[in-house]
Amino acid sequence: MGSTFSGIELGKRSIMANTDAITTAGHNISNANTEGYSRQRVKIREFEPLYKPDLSRPERPGLMGQGVDVESIERVRDEFLDTRIVAQANQETYWGTRSEYYNMLEQIYNEPYDISIRSNMDKFWEGWQELAMNPESQAARQAVVTRGETLTDSINQRFESLDGIQKILDSDIEATVRQVNDLIRQIAATNDQIVESRGLGDNPNDLLDRRDLLVDKLSGLINITRDTRDPDEFLIHVDGQVLVQGHIAREFSLETRKDDTGLNKIVWADTGSDAVFKGGKLGALVELRDVDVRNELQALNTMTMNFSDLVNDVHRNGAGANHVTGLDFFVQHDFVENVNGNFDRDGDGTFDTSYVFRFTGTNALDLHQQVGLEGVMTLNGTTGNVQIPYHSTDTVETVINRINDSTSEVKAYLDRNNHLVLKATTSQDSINPDFVIRHVEDSGFFLAGYSGILSATGEEGSYDFAQSDAVNALSGAQFAVSPVTNPAAYVSVNDAVRNDVMSVAAAFVDHNGSVNAGDGRAATEIAAIRNTKIMIGSERTLDDFFADSVTNVGLKGEQAEMNHLSQASIMDDLRSTRDSISGVNVDEELAEILKFQHGYAAAAKFITVWDNLVDTIINRLGV
Repeated sequence: MGSTFSGIELGKRSIMANTDAITTAGHNISNANTEGYSRQRVKIREFEPLYKPDLSRPERPGLMGQGVDVESIERVRDEFLDTRIVAQANQETYWGTRSEYYNMLEQIYNEPYDISIRSNMDKFWEGWQELAMNPESQAARQAVVTRGETLTDSINQRFESLDGIQKILDSDIEATVRQVNDLIRQIAATNDQIVESRGLGDNPNDLLDRRDLLVDKLSGLINITRDTRDPDEFLIHVDGQVLVQGHIAREFSLETRKDDTGLNKIVWADTGSDAVFKGGKLGALVELRDVDVRNELQALNTMTMNFSDLVNDVHRNGAGANHVTGLDFFVQHDFVENVNGNFDRDGDGTFDTSYVFRFTGTNALDLHQQVGLEGVMTLNGTTGNVQIPYHSTDTVETVINRINDSTSEVKAYLDRNNHLVLKATTSQDSINPDFVIRHVEDSGFFLAGYSGILSATGEEGSYDFAQSDAVNALSGAQFAVSPVTNPAAYVSVNDAVRNDVMSVAAAFVDHNGSVNAGDGRAATEIAAIRNTKIMIGSERTLDDFFADSVTNVGLKGEQAEMNHLSQASIMDDLRSTRDSISGVNVDEELAEILKFQHGYAAAAKFITVWDNLVDTIINRLGV
């Protein structure tokens, strides 16, 4: 038999359910502008009936209803859509960061033409041409020196600008790592709170919203994936490694790289191994610093080193109007003071490495002559040593081109005396030093006897920089010690030339040891470097270098901008879809409040009626 007061209990449940629904709608309206908030809905179900369907139940038609109950308050959220947004967000910030920094790079290269490096270099060559026509002119020599100073100043300025961006990137990386670590800790702490709340039987909607917001922010910084299959152990991965596992957070730390840059590298704090990021803001910053800006600096250093080296090669063999010879026009600072390039690389007090930039053979070669030799040259490359074969029918020019077209970090050309020159380039791997020849070997006689660089063939006669006095492997070939890192930062006109412009070499000493006042051959040869196919990375002339550098920055900037716009459009669509599902619509919430307000009023009326019935039974029955 049902209780006399069961109706009051039924009405009470209805009032409580409608109250919870109205409160939840009000909570939604209050958080309509809260970042990361998902609207919530009250899930209502029928309360358990009075009787169970077994043999003890009274014989009466149907089950007696007991009203309504609030089963749960749930977020309106699409987990699949959240996963897509987390997976895609890193690409938007990756391209956005690249676009931002390439705008800065474009500002460096978009110099007014009359003060650009290219313009100053053109004026420098014109100065040598004028000197070649007027070798006895002091004014022409002064013009060469002044324009040389202007050129080196512009090179120094560009280096400072690029180096400044690299340092800004390094600082941005440091700040972003701190931000990533902070988000990781917050996510792990929130996971702990969520597990505790669920353990008490609650549905922690606001905590789940907070965690999703933190994950969204983290996904913009690094390329992460989330795993929500186990509600008690929320997982986040990056590059295949666990980043967050429940309440456990793995953080990152910064270590100074073991090179001469002084920049930081990102490592896992617990293992010390290198951390790799392929997307997000942090991935873009690391790539910009270690690849894009580094390549620009290396290209500038390569151009500076080869340009100044070629000018110096001619100038030191020429003579000034004051009969002074043997002077370099540009200053080149040697990396080490040891004449053989010996260097203590591991810091144990003993020479263990040879830093040599250039080899010059002893024999004059003919570009178009067949070498008549067979063999394989082995030169240091970007990823280990590179083998370059040559055949008896190859011309000297063919062999040189084969060297220059390979992936080796050693390039070749014939100097003004037709001697073979091997030069080191910048190193792709930051562990290896720039402008250092690391390995030269020849199984035949092209480098040994033919060009006069190595003293013997095979492995026994090879040159390897990982030892002191490695130059002993050379057969009398001239060599130059490697320069101090970043020659573009310090290149300048030689003080001896600047203080006495008559030392500027326009002529060559004749066979009698005298200098002809009207001889402008040295100046002509220096001016010809402008259009000479020289080794500058993969380019062939100085004009090629300038054209390629500007085009490269412009195209990469355009690529970053277009991809950022594309990714931003994709993310806008995804976020709009999520907002349409999870976002708060104030009008909809007000309609919900009105609906449940009527339910509340009806439940209150029901209780009033039941109260009257009970009053009749208690106070009036039998009277």
